[in-house]
Amino acid sequence: MLIGLLWVLFQGTAGAEDVIDTSDWGAVITLPVGLDAEEFFVPADNSLSKAKVELGRSLFFDVRLSYDNTISCATCHAPQFAFTDKRRVSIGINSQIGGRSAPAIINRGFSQEQFWDGRAESLEAQAIGPMTNPIEMGMPSHEFVVHKVAGIEGYRKWFKSVFDRDVQIDDIGRAIASFERTLVSGNSPLDKYLAGEEGAISESAKRGFELFDGKARCTQCHSGALFTDETYHNLGIDWDGTEVDLGRYLVTGRADDIGAFKTPTLREIALTAPYMHDGSLATLEDTIEFYDQGGIANPFLDVEMARPSGGLEMMLEMFEDKGNTDDSSQSPETAKMTDLEKLNLTSQERADLVSFLKALSGQGWQHIEPPKSYPQ
Repeated sequence: MLIGLLWVLFQGTAGAEDVIDTSDWGAVITLPVGLDAEEFFVPADNSLSKAKVELGRSLFFDVRLSYDNTISCATCHAPQFAFTDKRRVSIGINSQIGGRSAPAIINRGFSQEQFWDGRAESLEAQAIGPMTNPIEMGMPSHEFVVHKVAGIEGYRKWFKSVFDRDVQIDDIGRAIASFERTLVSGNSPLDKYLAGEEGAISESAKRGFELFDGKARCTQCHSGALFTDETYHNLGIDWDGTEVDLGRYLVTGRADDIGAFKTPTLREIALTAPYMHDGSLATLEDTIEFYDQGGIANPFLDVEMARPSGGLEMMLEMFEDKGNTDDSSQSPETAKMTDLEKLNLTSQERADLVSFLKALSGQGWQHIEPPKSYPQ
């Protein structure tokens, strides 16, 4: 099973070199080992350039993109916290408290849909979304954002130089997205281990690696070079409280998306606590304990949480029925599978999984710093 996982997760990435050539992207970035260059997405209308990335970096850290000049993109995605904010939920202008945890933005250049619920169809759309959110950056409109940025002579000239036109909201998004695409993480201890460096990870992490693909069932959702299937799952988070975040359902209106949220990347996971869309799990140990218990029961619990209990045919039936809360309409086998499927991990196995997850902390983003000055 482990050999199969190595092939699926890291095909084409093994080797002694520390970086993969990305000269086709104008030498703007180099991808560390472990990342698949073929999966890196740059839209046709937003080619990478050093000038555009540098403009995006300035905009990313500039608090003037908020209404009261107190919040920047980096407020919730701070480099010292691996581009998260270490808060359970983020705080915006006027100290308003948001409803979700700030998702990690490292390696987002490999994904198109963004945010926990995937409401932004691209990194460019994600970049400008928070600006007009009344709780986050609080701008009245995107037109107001353009007016404010264009009113700064330094930015006005910079946009003209990079885009050969006046400031536009889409170009603000293009510049920030270009910068965000350079926030990459790879060449982790696990990548080095897979490239043949036997001592790169501990014996505990090696056992955790086997558990990750085996008993712990993590690869059912955390697959690929980024350890995410880039899709949406209901794990039952906050279904034991008085209010439920409907998640992806608010975007699609599909019953099978109720309470579903995007699988986050596990690269740099040891540095990006707290976990889950509501930040309710404070540590890796807490998160493993949550999965060990099988999630939180609800009518829309994802089929992946129960996969070991049944064959493919039964699982397909469960997937079709999970939007139906009337148990009488389900077959006895399918109805039985709505019970939580516990992992029954031992204390040593939990510790080994934590060791493995810590081996996913890599290189490629640590050099990022705020600009020393901003356009005036």
